Amino acid sequence: MNDEMRDALKSDLLTKVPAITLGFWIIKILATTFGETMGDTVSMSWLGETTDAAGQSGLNGYVVGTAIFGLALAALVWAQIRARAFHPMLYWATIIASTTAGTTLADFATRSLGIGYPGGSLLLLSLVLASLLAWHRALGSISVQSVHEPRAELYYWLTITFSQTLGTALGDWVADGPLGYLGAAGIFGGALVLVALAWFTTSTNRVALFWAAFILTRPLGAVVGDFLDKPVAHGGLELSRAAASGVLALAIVLLILFVPQRAERRSSTIPV
Repeated sequence: MNDEMRDALKSDLLTKVPAITLGFWIIKILATTFGETMGDTVSMSWLGETTDAAGQSGLNGYVVGTAIFGLALAALVWAQIRARAFHPMLYWATIIASTTAGTTLADFATRSLGIGYPGGSLLLLSLVLASLLAWHRALGSISVQSVHEPRAELYYWLTITFSQTLGTALGDWVADGPLGYLGAAGIFGGALVLVALAWFTTSTNRVALFWAAFILTRPLGAVVGDFLDKPVAHGGLELSRAAASGVLALAIVLLILFVPQRAERRSSTIPV
């Protein structure tokens, strides 16, 4: 067997998403925090925030920001599906596009549409669950170990985008109460710790725990991002949104470059 055949065989045994390691979760949390600060930079600082969706055009910063990030997300998902193997930079760029689009879309839903944080969170939770159900009914598994063919990838990225949007609405909902940003970060961070304990000490379904953790990282990143850039009077640090986004982007790139990134292996028996 020559080297080309060996490489092809190895590629056939791998998915197009990263293995679930500590490095994965660190980058994911930073990416979701970046999504919050960068989404706010574009929709609020650059385009001008407004919650008046009933104006002459109905085009406010949230709508335009969502269109910008949505187009970037669609292009990156297309590139991800076309790729023949896992590429760390491409994968994480797609994650970041989903989280920035999720930020502006959630803000539009909860503020401009007037359904508020509870309504937006419930609507988006329904969409996440519906996406997972449709994925499972179509392909028989929602495990990341099954993400190696176009249909699974489409469901994967659709679910991720809904979860990123849900996380923004949920994070804003909790942080808007008496707990504030730091209290909300403690709630979501504590929930992640409980998921981690369940992973290491119980036999709870691993796929369910993965998606629980994946969803929880988003509101954690959202409230941390808001804590960095929101006004001091509202409980934030009032740092520059653009500067905070730049620092987070640099940290993400450095971690991708220097923390080992490898593709998740397919399983001969795909878990549910």
